[in-house]
This record gives sequence, structure tokens and C-alpha cells, in this order.
Amino acid sequence: MDKMELPWWMSGTELTKIKNAAQTFFNQVQYWLSYPLRQIDPLTCDVGVLDLIAWERSIDRFAGEPLDLYRRRVKYAYVNARDAGSTAGFQRIFERLGIGYVELEERIDGQDWDVIRLHITDNQVAGNEELLNIIVRLYGRTCRRYQITTITSHSMTLRPFVFNHRQQCFLAAD
Repeated sequence: MDKMELPWWMSGTELTKIKNAAQTFFNQVQYWLSYPLRQIDPLTCDVGVLDLIAWERSIDRFAGEPLDLYRRRVKYAYVNARDAGSTAGFQRIFERLGIGYVELEERIDGQDWDVIRLHITDNQVAGNEELLNIIVRLYGRTCRRYQITTITSHSMTLRPFVFNHRQQCFLAAD
């Protein structure tokens, strides 16, 4: 709420006290009236309201799930459901939930046609085992099997140098 200003002829000490008290009261009333509006956003609402929104969007909190991850899952439930089933959508789901980048490999030679392989780093798997299972169950393609393959990065040093090789061929004659 904007700060109230008194005209110069009303700027006495007693009227200023009344103005400050009225300003505090109306700020509190504004806070009370805006409470329902603050409960709309799942990232900032109370946990009780968050549970109701999660129930509405068919999201269950798994054991040990951090509150910020639960809030993101609830917030992006509709968008994630819309993106489910496509490769690009599956990658966006992983980015929205804070897991990071994922690569999907489909129709792998030597494998059954219904196997989809997820390539993620071992750091992503370490703290998100249950979340990965939930994402695959909720947003994965039906009638498909998912394999999780971890990617581990190693540092390697290559040094270029000149390599000369001469070749001669000698034939023995009778």
C-alpha cells in the first residue's frame, strides 16, 4: 500500500501518530485480504494448501522428498503431463524438476523395439532414485521399458606431436 502523506497544515505530532497507526492497520488488512491470492502459487503457498493442490493434480509426495522438489512437481504437473510421451518433452521434464540433462535412445540395435535407454550422469542418479522411478511411471510412454544408463566423465589429456614414418620395401631376387 502507498505511504499516506498528510497535508502540511495537519503535520502535528499527534496526527502523525494517528496516521502511522492507520497506515499499519491498513497494511495488515491488505496482507489479510491478499492471503488467498498468495496461496495460488505452489512455490510459495502453505504446505496444507500445497497438499490440496497436489491432490487435485494427482501428485503424491514420496518418503524423504524435499519440500522444494515437491513444490516444483506440483507446480509443473500439468505442463509435465502435456510434455509426456515425446523425447523433447521428457528432456524438458527433467530440466524443470532440476535433475538436469538427459539423453534418450530409442530403437536400439540388438535390443527389443520397446526399450528406451536413458543416459544420465551418476550424480543425477545418486540423489534421485525414487524421483526417476516416479517420472518414468507418470510421464513415460506406455508399453515401453526404460533402462537407466549412467554416464561418467573422465578428464583426458592429448598432446599433439609430429609423427614421421618412412617405409621401404625390398624384394629378394633369385
